[in-house]
Amino acid sequence: MKPTLFILAAGMGSRYGGLKQLDGLGPNGETIMDYSVYDAVKAGFGKIVFVIRHHFEKDFQEQIIPRYKNLIPVEVVFQEIEYIPEGIDYNKERSKPWGTNHALLMGKEVINEPFAIINADDFYGRESFQVLADFLVAVADKKNEYCMVGYRVGNTLSESGAVSRGVCATDENGYLTSVVERTHIETNDGDIFYLNEGGDKHALEFNTPVSMNMWGFTPDYFAYSEESFTNFLRAKGQELKSEFYIPTVVNELIVAGKASCKVLDTSSRWFGVTYSEDRPQVVEKIRGLIAQGVYPENLWAK
Repeated sequence: MKPTLFILAAGMGSRYGGLKQLDGLGPNGETIMDYSVYDAVKAGFGKIVFVIRHHFEKDFQEQIIPRYKNLIPVEVVFQEIEYIPEGIDYNKERSKPWGTNHALLMGKEVINEPFAIINADDFYGRESFQVLADFLVAVADKKNEYCMVGYRVGNTLSESGAVSRGVCATDENGYLTSVVERTHIETNDGDIFYLNEGGDKHALEFNTPVSMNMWGFTPDYFAYSEESFTNFLRAKGQELKSEFYIPTVVNELIVAGKASCKVLDTSSRWFGVTYSEDRPQVVEKIRGLIAQGVYPENLWAK
């Protein structure tokens, strides 16, 4: 059974200033998603599922989906604020959906096999897709055994400003024990640090594993997520900016002893378009990979 790649493409990219999921960064207009799909197909994934918003469905269907028509099966699902469990109330003044694990729940009806989940606007690298696919194939007949690709924080920084990362702690066997979202990580004169809510600096080692939202799950994760989401909305549904993140649910399951999450190490270097100033650098990095022979000049050339 081949695993599925679930791509989170519903966000508008407020810091970037536009629909960065549809931004052509390769020499022939390839998006970062295109390179992720290309790497996933090479790694052995068998289906792609995109989660998007209805308001840009037309552009997405016209610009993105045709690229994969003869390459791999594709399905599209939608994330909207009102797509929540029945009988749960929420603040109607809220303007955006509920976060990454809410988006993940939108795939429940179309995913029945082990699956990976990634961001649409992050460039993950070939090695990461391969280690993820290998893990998912190995747990195809199991439950409660999940994984996360752990990037080294020094390989995930933006040259244009601070970034948010899930800083991970692991046990002696490489299993995740906790992941804490740090919303301000940056580097200065070679030192890497994050700022806490009080503005205090805390140093991070270059090789500290962080989450880039590249996870692997078996389908049983959906049931856990539904239960957790219902509890989340009862507690925070009236808040305007509360977020239901994947690490929230994973942490709950680990603490309760219901599931394990293996951290898969990778030396891949992340890059992405967190800020509009990142765009020229990403274009140059992609050109460099093409020059090295990692990718063809025309990604979808016959």
